[in-house]
Amino acid sequence: MNRLFGSKSTAPKPTLTSAISNVDTHIESLDVKLAKLNAELQTHQARLSKMRDGPGKSAIKAKALKILQRRKMYESQRDQLQQQSWNMEQADMMTSNLKNVMTTVDAMKTTNKTLKQQYGKINIDKIERMQDEMADLMEVGNEIQESLGRAYDVPEDVDEAELDAELEALGEEAEFEMGGAAGESELPAFMRDEVPTFVDEPPEVGKVKEAAG
Repeated sequence: MNRLFGSKSTAPKPTLTSAISNVDTHIESLDVKLAKLNAELQTHQARLSKMRDGPGKSAIKAKALKILQRRKMYESQRDQLQQQSWNMEQADMMTSNLKNVMTTVDAMKTTNKTLKQQYGKINIDKIERMQDEMADLMEVGNEIQESLGRAYDVPEDVDEAELDAELEALGEEAEFEMGGAAGESELPAFMRDEVPTFVDEPPEVGKVKEAAG
């Protein structure tokens, strides 16, 4: 049976990339041929411009016409191959884009499934109750802080002017007490009230202390 119908081919199937490469190779070979034909045409054109009419010029002209026909044929083939290559490149780009889209879709499906599994285990009602309990605890904590920070036996509304006057009075009282204490320490008790008539001037504090000592 294999002799009649042939055996199954095991060669790898062609891909768009390999097909594009083969077509581009053909286009390059046609470009080489076209360059050669253009060079020949230029040579014949230069000779024809210098020759007079006659059998020789007619022969060269006939060769130039054949070269022109071949060039048009090669150009037509090259245009077709370029169009084929362009179409295959477009198909290859579409295939690549489709693969990228499918990869993105698969990734999104996997992510969606994972998110459903994770969020499905979360109870929103429990979270809301926990938030309410936290708010109540914060309120109780603030009340405790206010209670602990409350001052004892201190009026809340104190006039600053009264405080300044009281502070000034305390300062004057302290100065008076210090002045009285200093005056008493300067003279003995028996010399503080009055000075005898036979004494011209009060004794100095230092001398009194020396005499007392």
